[in-house]
Parts: sequence; structure tokens; C-alpha cells
Amino acid sequence: MKVTERVEKGSDRVVSPAKLTGMLKLKNTSANQTVRLVAGKILYIDAQGQPIKLEESRTEPVVKFATYAASGSTPGRMRPSPWTWSFPAEALRAKKLKEIRLELAYIPSPYREESINFTVSIGAGK
Repeated sequence: MKVTERVEKGSDRVVSPAKLTGMLKLKNTSANQTVRLVAGKILYIDAQGQPIKLEESRTEPVVKFATYAASGSTPGRMRPSPWTWSFPAEALRAKKLKEIRLELAYIPSPYREESINFTVSIGAGK
């Protein structure tokens, strides 16, 4: 994980607000359930256990999973994907950030593996 913020030399004006980038690796540890990921939320927690808010002009970081197929995970499968989230400038101060939490909304469902057999006939070509 990496936090970047671009600041103009001399004026100290923020050119690009702080962003957290990294690889999110989620693994379905269930033996018998698939998981459909719906959405998630990133929380930045300070030393007192309170959430650190983003600046008023920025929206809270939300994790969205695009499609049903892309958001599903079968038992034992890992799903790595790169992400970029807004990061509160206040958390950049020394000893301000204690932890980063990821809250996920998901739908579990029973996992079944099925097969189908069908007959194939090959006809003579013309």
C-alpha cells in the first residue's frame, strides 16, 4: 500500500489530494459457500479509535464491485485486484493514523459443483 499527495513547491498548494493505492486480496476461506461481494467501505481510524474524515470537498472511499461474475468467489479462491481510494490529509500527520478498516457487504450462498452429460452425434460431411 502507498499514499501519495502532490504538493506544489514554494506555495505548498495541494495539486493532487492524498490517495491510497494498493492491491486488495480477498480470499474466500469457506469450505462450502460462494461469496458475492456487493460493496465495501474504507475507514481510517485515529489513535483514539475515531474515524478520520475526509475534507469536505471529497467523498468517502467506497469499494464497488462491478458485475455479479466479477464479484463472486468460490471456496478457497483468492481474488486480487488493484484499487485507489481517497485518503484523508489529516491522517498524513505523524502518529495520527492507527489503522485502516475495510467493511464489506456480501451475500453468501451454498456452493454446489454439478456436471451435465449430453449425447453428441457426428454426421457425415458433404
